[in-house]
Amino acid sequence: MVTITESAQEYLAELLSKQEDALGVRVFINQPGTPRAETCIAYCRDGDLQEGDDERRYDAFTAWFDARSLPYLEDALVDYAKDRMGGQLTIKAPNAKMPRVDENSPLEDRINYLLYNEVNPALAAHGGEVSLVEVTEDGYAVLRFGGGCQGCSAVDQTLKGGVEKTLMEQLPELKGVRDMTDHSDRSHAYY
Repeated sequence: MVTITESAQEYLAELLSKQEDALGVRVFINQPGTPRAETCIAYCRDGDLQEGDDERRYDAFTAWFDARSLPYLEDALVDYAKDRMGGQLTIKAPNAKMPRVDENSPLEDRINYLLYNEVNPALAAHGGEVSLVEVTEDGYAVLRFGGGCQGCSAVDQTLKGGVEKTLMEQLPELKGVRDMTDHSDRSHAYY
């Protein structure tokens, strides 16, 4: 799980002491499992807590870890290093962009893993990419194409013959894929 060093605990406790309405800190990852993943620590106030958050008490404060982010926070380290300019809080989360996934991982994680490790490397040859927007309640992956795929005349073939086939072969519980990309913008289209 996440390690918060003593120096980071002291620094966070000092910051929290200056906040009247903060309950503690909340640790989460924006866009987990994607190349744009960003690990965040924020003040946690009334209304910020979510069902399933993992609560951890430290000597001087409480931290809540976002349930959805937990697999991505495996082996994460929060540290604070003093320097001449004051200091710097650093967060290293080696699994933020791509967690360890297995057959028990959430479907979204397994889809992202396949998209970023198998599908996108092939699309990159044409300057394209695809990302997961959501998984619908009825089991469809809603995708958004970008780069050279947005507006490309071959996108339907890529979607059905490439992306959907790859995902459904490896994720049999998936019912199919849907494209929500606005393909009327052809400014970066490969074809």
